[in-house]
Amino acid sequence: MRDTFPALALLALAACATTAAAPPSREAASFRFGQTARVGPLRVTPLALVEDSRCPQGVACVWAGQVRITARVIAPGRNGVRELKSGEPVAIGSGMLVLEQVAPPAPRAGSKLPRAAYRFALRYTPNIMRER
Repeated sequence: MRDTFPALALLALAACATTAAAPPSREAASFRFGQTARVGPLRVTPLALVEDSRCPQGVACVWAGQVRITARVIAPGRNGVRELKSGEPVAIGSGMLVLEQVAPPAPRAGSKLPRAAYRFALRYTPNIMRER
């Protein structure tokens, strides 16, 4: 009996470590201007391009640039227009919304992408911490 106790204790600790290290559930969606899509518990509609300062193709830049858009965000019990900046999470409801990717890549220097060419990948990550 004494020999099985350390094995059972080790097994119990391993199960706890595995559960604690599990990644949070994340949901993503990809869409274009004017198209509404579900992103987790949210409904998001990209409305307008505020900035596309990404480094043009074929140019060496010191700064990679960014994309900023406005989007209508409908969350349970609230809605409004929010600005989303590429790569920067925004707290909405009980989670974080981030503009993860913008397609297509930046155009060549001196040209602009038409509004219809833009595609956005947004990701919602719910908060996993709970108040006690």
